[in-house]
Amino acid sequence: MKNQSLDTELLFLEGLKVSPGSTIPAFTLLLLIYIFIMVANIGLVLLIFRSKSLHQPMYLLFCNMSINDMFGATTIIPRLLSDILTTNSDRFIYYSECVVQAFCGHFSASVVHTVLMAMAFDRYVAICNPLRYGTIMTNKMVVTLTLWMWGSTLVLVLILVGLSVRLSRCRQRILNPFCDNASLFKLSCESILINNIYGLGYTVVLMGSTLGSITFTYLRITMVCLSSKNQTLNHRALQTCASHLAAYVIMISSGSIIIILHRFPQLSDHRKLASILFHVVPPALNPVIYGLQIKAVRQKIFKLLTTNRVMEIK
Repeated sequence: MKNQSLDTELLFLEGLKVSPGSTIPAFTLLLLIYIFIMVANIGLVLLIFRSKSLHQPMYLLFCNMSINDMFGATTIIPRLLSDILTTNSDRFIYYSECVVQAFCGHFSASVVHTVLMAMAFDRYVAICNPLRYGTIMTNKMVVTLTLWMWGSTLVLVLILVGLSVRLSRCRQRILNPFCDNASLFKLSCESILINNIYGLGYTVVLMGSTLGSITFTYLRITMVCLSSKNQTLNHRALQTCASHLAAYVIMISSGSIIIILHRFPQLSDHRKLASILFHVVPPALNPVIYGLQIKAVRQKIFKLLTTNRVMEIK
């Protein structure tokens, strides 16, 4: 039987169900969060690049997290803001735009994992091999890690989304607040066995690598701290690693909630809200966690604020 693809490129986007009375509050809240994400992350990146004392591998690697957070938020939130002000019957999206949004969303979510792995490696070397830190974490190593973080993820996500784009389409409805890979292959009536196999392998490799590297890193760091009587070293390890671990826990928790809610079809509205929070909460909390928990960054922020206040008084 011959596959029939839809001639139209226009898809219906279900979006987030918001009551008429909640439209303006929801729009305002989401807009303020988006502004905060952009301002906080841009500010943190500029602070790191302008301060020579912060030109260290740990902070330079974190810049990748901030840039990715801004990229991910911009992929999802502006479109959501537009849909909130649009009636349910008028929420349409072009297929090409849906593909781009799905690719960017998965790319951003995956880069978080590789960035966390690179940061775990940096903390492992800094605390477990402090005397060799300068020779291992060179500028060349930082560039290599950065290229690996973005490059490996690019290849994996291109294959993931490419497997869905190859399918013909027989449906026009996106049952999600935004486009993702599952939304793309669910438009098809063909077999999606290959998509499911690759998607499962992709998820296991990505999450398994992140969990394994971070678990190994923190076990080694814990062993070093327990065997060391150097209080300064222990305090430094606790301070920097707490921020890194908090970012990982927030990311894993947000993703796990979505996976759990997928098992309960009757909670589809809750799943949609959770999927939005996955792209909103971590980008908003990461600059706060790193900006306020890491002493060097915190001191620079307070110094900058104090200087500006003195200038205003003068």
